[in-house]
Amino acid sequence: MNWENVRSAFKQVWGYDDFRPPQGEVVANLLARRDSMVILATGSGKSVCFQLPALLQDGLTIVVSPLLSLIEDQVKDLQNRNLAAAAIHSGLSTLERKQVLRNFPKLKLLYLSPETLFNKSVWEKLSDPDLVIVGMMIEEAHCLTQWGDTFRPDFRRLGAVRSALMAQKPSSHGTMAIAAFSATADPKTQSDLKSCLKLKTPQVICTSPLRSHLSLNVAIAWTMAGRKSQTLKFMRSFQGQSGLIYVRSRRETEELAQWLKGESFVTSAYHAGLPDSEKRAIQRQWLSGAYQFVIATSAFGLGINKPDVR
Repeated sequence: MNWENVRSAFKQVWGYDDFRPPQGEVVANLLARRDSMVILATGSGKSVCFQLPALLQDGLTIVVSPLLSLIEDQVKDLQNRNLAAAAIHSGLSTLERKQVLRNFPKLKLLYLSPETLFNKSVWEKLSDPDLVIVGMMIEEAHCLTQWGDTFRPDFRRLGAVRSALMAQKPSSHGTMAIAAFSATADPKTQSDLKSCLKLKTPQVICTSPLRSHLSLNVAIAWTMAGRKSQTLKFMRSFQGQSGLIYVRSRRETEELAQWLKGESFVTSAYHAGLPDSEKRAIQRQWLSGAYQFVIATSAFGLGINKPDVR
């Protein structure tokens, strides 16, 4: 494909004149349907590296993502750009789910969790010999090795997807690329991913995870009153700016959110124990600016794009 046409499409859809290194290299690899291992720092624009090639090729690109909030955020952004993207997840009604399944041949990007990918009705549609599948992109790929053994075993089954699907397709469909994307996969994790996903001589593109605008600071407080005093001082120093506060447990999210509400902050607790509808509502409130910040466990925020939060 003519590279000027690729850059032109990038500018037309996303508004940028050129790629930020090494985005262009990743895009070229995926357009050539080569397997890839992409390790780029958070905020480097990993998503566009597979979204653009998907839009420029004839066929469907499957995007496997671990979190519903991440899936909804990316699909909403793509649909707002009038691009042929959709997702299937537990939050859809039966009618919405059937509509997405019918639209598979018209889609460029289909977002799924590993569990949804192996759902019987979804798998049957993907196995249709007439459906061209050009690639499978694994977002937050380090989760495969961190969660795949016990927490979410369907991650470990992703290595069998390509051979199983390609066995149902005519050779005229060409190859199906697999790419693993992560900001934090260390060398051992990268090796595990290559083996688990059965990557074929993947192009490894890796940059430093360090970002100059990040800093790690430790504040010591000897009492609960001291902790609360420092927390309030910190929060008030960022009045009007968006952010996230992370704690270790569900109970702590609830307790801290309740206390901060009593101090006139508009916020909410977010953790994996909440109903999906409530989690989506909290995410929307934060993305729209209705909540300045959210008190969360690590269940929130993975890969979500909020321009004023770096």
